[in-house]
Amino acid sequence: MKTYIKINENDNVVVALADIAPGSVIEGVSAVSEVPAGHKMALCDIKKGEPVIKYGYRIGNAKEDIKAGEWIHTHNVGTALGEILDYTYEPIEIKTSKSEEATFMGYKRPDGKVAVRNEIWIVPTVGCVNNIATAIAKKANEALSQMSDIIRSRVDEVIAFPHPYGCSQMGDDQENTREILADLINHPNAGGVLVLGLGCENSNIDVLKNYIGEYNKDRVKFLVCQESDDEMADADELVMQLIEYASGFVREPIPASKLIIGMKCGGSDGFSGITANPLVGKFSDMLTSMGGTTILTEVPEMFGAETILMNRCENKEMFDKTVKLINDFKQYFKDNNQTIYENPSPGNKKGGISTLEDKSLGCTQKSGSSAVKGVLSYGEPVKTPGLNLLSAPGNDLVAATALAASGAHIVLFTTGRGTPFACPVPTMKISTNSRLAGKKSNWIDFNAGVLVEDEDMDVTSKRFFDFVLKVASGEKVASEKAGFHDMAIFKKGVTL
Repeated sequence: MKTYIKINENDNVVVALADIAPGSVIEGVSAVSEVPAGHKMALCDIKKGEPVIKYGYRIGNAKEDIKAGEWIHTHNVGTALGEILDYTYEPIEIKTSKSEEATFMGYKRPDGKVAVRNEIWIVPTVGCVNNIATAIAKKANEALSQMSDIIRSRVDEVIAFPHPYGCSQMGDDQENTREILADLINHPNAGGVLVLGLGCENSNIDVLKNYIGEYNKDRVKFLVCQESDDEMADADELVMQLIEYASGFVREPIPASKLIIGMKCGGSDGFSGITANPLVGKFSDMLTSMGGTTILTEVPEMFGAETILMNRCENKEMFDKTVKLINDFKQYFKDNNQTIYENPSPGNKKGGISTLEDKSLGCTQKSGSSAVKGVLSYGEPVKTPGLNLLSAPGNDLVAATALAASGAHIVLFTTGRGTPFACPVPTMKISTNSRLAGKKSNWIDFNAGVLVEDEDMDVTSKRFFDFVLKVASGEKVASEKAGFHDMAIFKKGVTL
């Protein structure tokens, strides 16, 4: 295993792949002090105010004179970013190559959508009925376990999605709740849905139906608890009807071009932009070249790397939408009197990420190199095949839920620190380093750390693509095996 990597020939730093001891000679430069794995070492003298270059781009400016061989981190480099900016469209030529077509074993829905899971979802309209929803799911799963082999092989699980929203909300908060709940109700991974209301909430069932639109009455059932003499008994009957309906679906071969895959990172470290994120970017290029769809989100973690995405927009209209995506999110920070560049997190810094530019340039590696074909507002379902950008914050649960709400069948989640969470769809954890993969095998599904050890990108990306198809065909990821299913909605306003 190499002890360091120089990512781009124009970089004036290297990234330590293993702890670098003082006196070690790297690229002809002697290390002045210890450089922890994932962190950076200067390859030359960098004067105060001069740029620190990584990935071939500036990740910040030196806060003091830095000598060749010194450890570079938050103590001597700071962000060079401004606030709301004007941008110029400078499109680049994008070379694409067609990947060999592939298939997975999925479900075809009557409305033309496809699915990778056939679950029964219980979606509360308001937090007041969370415990009832959870109790219904528990009882239904016990009943499901006693059903015939055929039904159990076709219906994966009954899942409740408790949340604290649906009432006492105003403005965008209330709209966000209604749109996200409607998106989940319409998600194809749910073979059947029980919408569980209380009856007096702002986002009650009658209101929510306007957001759901047309629906299949066999697939979606409604229950208002205040109108029921025994909501548990009524719910049991409705869930059994949904299981019977969903059991009519069977897996069949479906082109991979029908897949919609969300891309997210969290608990990033200095390896994220070297291993796991480029691996996901390679996957995105492979899938979109087949006609499939990927969605990249975490807008605040595009700051500092946004021009790379902007110049890959397929036309001026898409460029203008991306500019609005970025600047609207910066304005959101300003409207709430918060520092736009208050990032990275303590865990990111411990892992070797020094500035937001450093984090963003690593984060956007997940987008690969293909053209940006679509830009989505929060809660907007994806419509255009290819690479899409989605407006959502960096928060793991909120962003991953937003990806699912926009139609992602699976979320690819890269991490250098590790996390056990899941979202409403299968949430695949890809570790940036082998240490994490070995320590947290109950969290991690795929180890990208081999990319700095003994495996090249072509081999790893092929193995990874095949693994995603296996998950799409029914193989459970670690969080599913653990029974984890989370959701969170973007809240940015007043609670009554």
